[in-house]
Amino acid sequence: MDKIRQNLGYFTESHKDIYDSYKEFGKKVHMDGGPLDEKTRWLVKVSISATQRYEYALRTHIQKALTAGCTREEIEHAILLTAPSSGFPTMMEAIMILREELD
Repeated sequence: MDKIRQNLGYFTESHKDIYDSYKEFGKKVHMDGGPLDEKTRWLVKVSISATQRYEYALRTHIQKALTAGCTREEIEHAILLTAPSSGFPTMMEAIMILREELD
């Protein structure tokens, strides 16, 4: 994960305007993109990160979901719901990451 953070640091220094625009876009979609409440938005992001097998994002979104008031059970349910669409092994990998984050 250190390589990911180092790469992000490189990108934000080398392409600050692009990164700032990307961050602003992400905030706008998250906050003003529609009627979903804060907890639901983070559970959706957990699910998407799980199905994409993007570990860094999944870990980040788990922590942000907890901060937004989601329970472990809600986060785990969001991950379980990915199994029919993305497959059992993908879901199990996400459960493992959840357990690493919370245990």
